[in-house]
Amino acid sequence: MSFTQKILLAMGGGILVGVALGALDAPLVDDLVVDGVLSIVGRLFIALLQMMVVPLVLVSLVCGVTSLGDAAALGRLGLSTLALYLVTTAIALTLVLTLAAAIGPGEGFRILEGISYDPAPAPSVVDVISGLVPSNPMRALADGDMLQIIVFALLLGFAISVSGEAGRRVAGLFQDLNEVVTRLVMLVVRTAPIGVFALVARTFATEGLGLFKPLAGYALVVIAGLVLQAIVVYSLLLRAAGLDPVPFFAKSRALMAFAFSTSSSNATIPVTLETLERRHGVSGAVASFTVPLGATVNMDGTAIMQGAAVVFIANVYGIDLALSDFITVILMATLASIGTAGVPSAGLVMLAMVLQQVGLPVEGIALIIGIDRLLDMLRTAVNVTGDCAVTCVVARRERAIDLDVYAERGAGAAPAAAVEPPGRIWSERDG
Repeated sequence: MSFTQKILLAMGGGILVGVALGALDAPLVDDLVVDGVLSIVGRLFIALLQMMVVPLVLVSLVCGVTSLGDAAALGRLGLSTLALYLVTTAIALTLVLTLAAAIGPGEGFRILEGISYDPAPAPSVVDVISGLVPSNPMRALADGDMLQIIVFALLLGFAISVSGEAGRRVAGLFQDLNEVVTRLVMLVVRTAPIGVFALVARTFATEGLGLFKPLAGYALVVIAGLVLQAIVVYSLLLRAAGLDPVPFFAKSRALMAFAFSTSSSNATIPVTLETLERRHGVSGAVASFTVPLGATVNMDGTAIMQGAAVVFIANVYGIDLALSDFITVILMATLASIGTAGVPSAGLVMLAMVLQQVGLPVEGIALIIGIDRLLDMLRTAVNVTGDCAVTCVVARRERAIDLDVYAERGAGAAPAAAVEPPGRIWSERDG
């Protein structure tokens, strides 16, 4: 079986087993199986993935910067990538706010008695910007602060590039480290079907499907927005760059299923990099820069949830939103996506900040917490798909994608070949 088939089978089996376990409603089964075996296996798998994120991001990003070679290429790549990420997020918000205004989720919804929500303090824009540069890089690595790690890796990679012979020796060391870390990632990824099964089974056993009934309108808007963003927006983006979206989605199925099960963009970084380089033919120098950045700042799925939640909560409390409020939501949620961590349910923290900006009660978040875990799985899959789509578009612009590998449906079955820096990969179709 291919890796895609194993992941999809594990996810499907996990859903069936989870729903069956939830229907049993047996305390002994819950304690031994759901909160016991499945919980332990799922936590171990997530811990293995998180263990790989920091060293993989640091080493691959340093290698990517040293491969680019000059500050002009790095600046051009960074600006175009960040611009595309912000544009797709703004499009996602505009799309879901239009859907929510048309469908009207939350109208006639009865507010439950005694609900409350105490949000964690959201970082301000000033805190996010001032916190970009780590005062202690070792602490940033230990805490897993992705924005600070990215900045440190960029600066370190640039310093290596301009350090002459000493820089070439250090660059060689990082290339060797990158090879070792990549091998370790592949060992961890082999356990993915087991981890995916345990995570999905436990989620559906504890959350169930019944929670969708009272919140059907809200869930419908979120799911519709996610589907349109993934299929329509990303397809148009790829078409505009001269890339066929069919092979892109065909070879991203396993990655999307993987992201669905983990609910974490950061934890999916190793698989995202492997998919882009081996199956889509993207240069490792580009992917190692755009993917960690996307896992931190590109939150299209999270933005869709926030837009739908704002309209839902406003309707529940009978508060009318003006056009200026919608514009404020688009701007604030787009900026908030930069400060949203790539971990499960982090979007709820940033949603509190968005609600406060438009004068809506933060307590309304309690209404959607029940089904947020299931919707979080879906929006993480969209977040990661958006990272891949933008990476392919940027790589096409930089001529750092092998179009023959991209178009080949079976690409990625063999071990990944050495990937050249941007500007050196030219397929016959490029002339």
